[in-house]
Amino acid sequence: MSRAVPVAGEQDRGHWHHAHAHDLGQDADGRWLAAAGALIVAFMAGEVVAGVLAHSLALISDAAHMLTDAASIALALIATKLAARPPRGGYTYGLRRMEILSAQANGITLVLLGLWLGYEAVRRLIAPQPVTGGVMLAVALAGVCVNLAASVLIARSRGAGRRSLNIEGAAAHILTDLYAFAATAVAAVIVITAGFDRADPIATLVVVGLMLYAGGGLIRASGRIFLEAAPAGLDPAAVGAAMAARPHVAEVHDLHVWEITSGMPAASAHVLVDPLEDCHAVRADLEALLAEHGITHATLQVDHAPAADGGRMPEHADEHHCEDSHGPSYRPDQG
Repeated sequence: MSRAVPVAGEQDRGHWHHAHAHDLGQDADGRWLAAAGALIVAFMAGEVVAGVLAHSLALISDAAHMLTDAASIALALIATKLAARPPRGGYTYGLRRMEILSAQANGITLVLLGLWLGYEAVRRLIAPQPVTGGVMLAVALAGVCVNLAASVLIARSRGAGRRSLNIEGAAAHILTDLYAFAATAVAAVIVITAGFDRADPIATLVVVGLMLYAGGGLIRASGRIFLEAAPAGLDPAAVGAAMAARPHVAEVHDLHVWEITSGMPAASAHVLVDPLEDCHAVRADLEALLAEHGITHATLQVDHAPAADGGRMPEHADEHHCEDSHGPSYRPDQG
């Protein structure tokens, strides 16, 4: 793409403009996250003891999962503080993507832990061990209460700010653990009433399925951001066609849509405007259009198109502007 410098004249070529809405405030309240982490660590210590005494793999797996809960909250706290730092030096977006690194780490730990617990559960199915159902039930019900309280604290930490994949990663850990305790409680009732000890590893396998589902979702979502993919649910082709359909737009190319971090979509494009039309007015109109699609961080290079019959864009005229144009071009007559 040819480079341009801002100029004062509205009819000059090479108009660059950058519209954005940065929120540099700390989106998650660290005090609520820290409180949730302290609650989980305290309960986890007691659950390890109870799981060993009751010979319950489900309780031990819940305790191991709560350890990853605590680790995920610690990562969320660290990443949130780093992400709130203003841009400096070579980090022109700041450290916003620390949130995504944290979310991906949460997803990977969920998957790895789920695979290990699945292996242990299969072993217990083949060779069941006696389980103390009463202790198992009491701890499971207490775990439900603790995870409900932790979920409330994490929900408060989100506040009214933008969506954060980092905090969603920590919340996914807590929610999965809540389901795990519910499954463990059901298994404990079966052990008490029917003496069926295999209910314990079966409950563990249910938890494993939830862990793999939640972890896989976090890995996919964070991977999309790292790969500079368009936000889920946003079609770049539809955005390009809508931009080209605006008044006095001759062509849109080099359109890129991505997410800097979760809840912070961005876009850039090279826009050719009909000759003698106001480039700045067209740019402002396109920025408003992009805002309607949830994109408030936009960088648009606006140039006048070469003159042609009817004042429209001649075929292949964009080659004079972008020798290495990426992606399709969008023109009004394509609609």
